[in-house]
Amino acid sequence: MRALDLDYMLGLVPVLLSYLPLTLWMAALGMVLALILGSLLAVERVIKVPVLDTFVILFISFFRGTPLLVQLFLFYYGLPQVLAFLTQINGVTAAIMGLTLHFAAYMAESIRAAIVGVDRSQWEAAQSIGMTQAQMMRRIVLPQAARVAAPTLVNYFIDMIKSTSLAFTLGVTEMMGAAQKEAAGSFLYFEAFLVVAVIYWIVVEALSQVQKLLEVRLNRAFAR
Repeated sequence: MRALDLDYMLGLVPVLLSYLPLTLWMAALGMVLALILGSLLAVERVIKVPVLDTFVILFISFFRGTPLLVQLFLFYYGLPQVLAFLTQINGVTAAIMGLTLHFAAYMAESIRAAIVGVDRSQWEAAQSIGMTQAQMMRRIVLPQAARVAAPTLVNYFIDMIKSTSLAFTLGVTEMMGAAQKEAAGSFLYFEAFLVVAVIYWIVVEALSQVQKLLEVRLNRAFAR
């Protein structure tokens, strides 16, 4: 059994960290887009617009019921064969599209549950003072639902950061892709993948602490 090459591992840390901004950027942009889309899907699932609701149900079912890796391959390798204008799509764009649609489907169900969980008296009070459905959602229901859904949404962001590691299968050189290239050049696969695993671990643990602080802050504000 050979000893770990600690010098190699220490030298690899700054190399992999240089790709961390790309990893976080893909996750952050995907999160923002998924949150917007997921909120729209959730609201539609609550108000149930005829015909549109069927398509939304199918969308959520498909993206929750198929692996993210398959979806990424579908966007990057499959769709350009069907839609010519997608032939110029790059790996980063395909990865963000896949992350957005995949996590939007999950967020939609979480946000929908949070919306439905808002006390019915709040809905009735808003209706009694003449608020339209849009005003009621924007001013009364969604702010309360956001408090309930926030911890779950942070969990989805954490999952999204970890899921960006799949982008290397599309030729994107993010942290996982860089680790793969470094390992292929040095043949020190264990050391390379251990370093990238520890970096992901540290990032996730930092976000987990942020999540705990957010929960405490939201619960304290609600208690007042």
